[in-house]
Amino acid sequence: MKKLRFICLAAFAFLYSNTTFSQENAAAAQESEAANYDQGFRLGFGINGGIPTDKDYDWSLGGDVRLQYDLSKRTSVTLTTGFTNLFMKDDVKDLGFIPAKAGFKAFIWEDQFYVLGEVGAGFAVTNGYNDTTLLWAPGIGYANKYIDISVRYEDYDKFNTNQVALRLAYGFDL
Repeated sequence: MKKLRFICLAAFAFLYSNTTFSQENAAAAQESEAANYDQGFRLGFGINGGIPTDKDYDWSLGGDVRLQYDLSKRTSVTLTTGFTNLFMKDDVKDLGFIPAKAGFKAFIWEDQFYVLGEVGAGFAVTNGYNDTTLLWAPGIGYANKYIDISVRYEDYDKFNTNQVALRLAYGFDL
């Protein structure tokens, strides 16, 4: 009976220590992977379409270029610019502007789903408009090695509007 207790106790101790070492090895592997992550730049080209949330504009369409620097496997900083046109109702002139935004992207689930926050300025360039507006844009998205799909809310202070926009983009490592 003593031998059976000793064997059970030894088996329990062995299994417990094996599990403990396994968890420590997994944690060490994750730390090593994070420390050895190859930081680098990505470039993406996107098409944007949006629905303004007020009654002054019908819809928006634009294109952008986004430069992204990966700080880690789950965090990146971004710089985005391009051109967006807000289409007006009736015979009023459309508003075209160039956004210039800096942002922070954090992957929150499976290294593919992310949240993004951007802030910057919008420079009006068409149809006699010459205002510059503060703009900010929180968003959520999905990205893999080449495709980036996101939805964002974008607010334009001096243009007296905001929009919900969809971005479809192709990106690659530099």
